[in-house]
Amino acid sequence: MIGMVLAAGAGRRLRPDTDALPKALLPVDGQVTILDIALRNLAAVGLRDIVIVVGYAADAIRDRVADLERDHKVGLTLVDNDRAQEWNNAYSLWLGREHFAAGALLVNGDTVHPVSVEKTLLSAAGAGDTAGAGDTAGAVGTAGAVGTAGAVGTAGAADTTGGPGGAGTGQAGGRQADLILAVDDIKRLAEEEMKVIIGADGMITRITKLMDPALAYGEYIGATLIGAAAAAPLAAALEATWRRDPSLYYEDGFQELAERGGAIAVAPIGNVEWVEVDNHDDLRRAREIAARC
Repeated sequence: MIGMVLAAGAGRRLRPDTDALPKALLPVDGQVTILDIALRNLAAVGLRDIVIVVGYAADAIRDRVADLERDHKVGLTLVDNDRAQEWNNAYSLWLGREHFAAGALLVNGDTVHPVSVEKTLLSAAGAGDTAGAGDTAGAVGTAGAVGTAGAVGTAGAADTTGGPGGAGTGQAGGRQADLILAVDDIKRLAEEEMKVIIGADGMITRITKLMDPALAYGEYIGATLIGAAAAAPLAAALEATWRRDPSLYYEDGFQELAERGGAIAVAPIGNVEWVEVDNHDDLRRAREIAARC
């Protein structure tokens, strides 16, 4: 299993801060950037091989690769999206398909959250430490330990504590999930959030911003565990999605996968401070949270 960060977006609502930088390189705690926090979290759970999908202002990240590898003790591979300013992130994630083929822990490069989120996903997958957020020793120890588990394996077979309808992780109602999404089921939702609905078996039936917030189970926060068994079906769903409309999100690819019969589980993150950085208000919030991550 590898770590993966999507960091190709232009961040137009954050200009002028993003005139020459991708959102991922915006500082949120002194010189610490959003990307630093993402890499630090992935390294903390034992993922040392990390792929970053770059696009807008890609050279700004490329110029920092050596420093980032040294600071976080990781190996980085960059995947270039040369259409990042015209197409949306369904295409970005599809470009990384060969890298996530053996499993990946994916995080968005514009989200600030504590490492408890990564630990929750790995614990939900049954791929290592099940102690959760309280274990500061790291959720898996070594990346190889996760990879040999097929990323999900017998994930959470007995866990039905996730919320309404037996929402849990990994396996529910006899269905095995090889894709697990970190979901905030506490936050009050509005129109902008990427919302999810779950079925009676605890699996996601719908993921979109375009739904009545009152119908939603919670908000997808931009972190996903991709099991090896889900990789090829997900790649095919992503390709169908961006070919249908290049402006679609990778979450629309998740919806495509669900409609094809793919099982997608949720991992509730609990009462955790996090923010997706889309505008300057979000950036101010990220700077409040980052020091506590």
